[in-house]
Amino acid sequence: MKSTVSRPKARAALLQELEEAMRRSSAQGVIFGQTVANVAGISGSDLECLDFLNLEGRVTAGRLAEVTGLTTGAITGVVDRLEKAGFVRRERDETDRRKVFIATVPDSVAQIGRFYVPMQQAMHKLWSTYSEAELQLLLRFASESYKSVLEATEALKGLIDAPKQKAPKKLGRPRR
Repeated sequence: MKSTVSRPKARAALLQELEEAMRRSSAQGVIFGQTVANVAGISGSDLECLDFLNLEGRVTAGRLAEVTGLTTGAITGVVDRLEKAGFVRRERDETDRRKVFIATVPDSVAQIGRFYVPMQQAMHKLWSTYSEAELQLLLRFASESYKSVLEATEALKGLIDAPKQKAPKKLGRPRR
């Protein structure tokens, strides 16, 4: 009987440890990225959007909004800032001049990319310690985590856009 009680507790403790480890990793990644963004002279969120552009390739603002979870209005501001900083350019579609793609400027992006070499080396060193099966699991975890965070971003927008909850009325001054 004791093992059935301890298994849920052990799982809960493991899940807590995993959450904390992921939070630490995420926070450190944000700090790392913000440091690079500061050197590049752009915001951290603009740098992350630039990374999405590196991953996606030449895309429309709509597609960039889709993969980031940002609104198209927010993406317009991001692209304006990245273009002004020289990291991206807008390119008209050859067949439909109304369609505009956002493309990275390779030489400018390479200047930022060099700052990620230590991170890539550290991650490759870590990944080399895993079996192929473990790497498949990690890939599934990372891919599904991205989808979960994208869903959470949508939920966050709903919370932000929801009418403000009225604060409960105070029942008098607190006693001192």
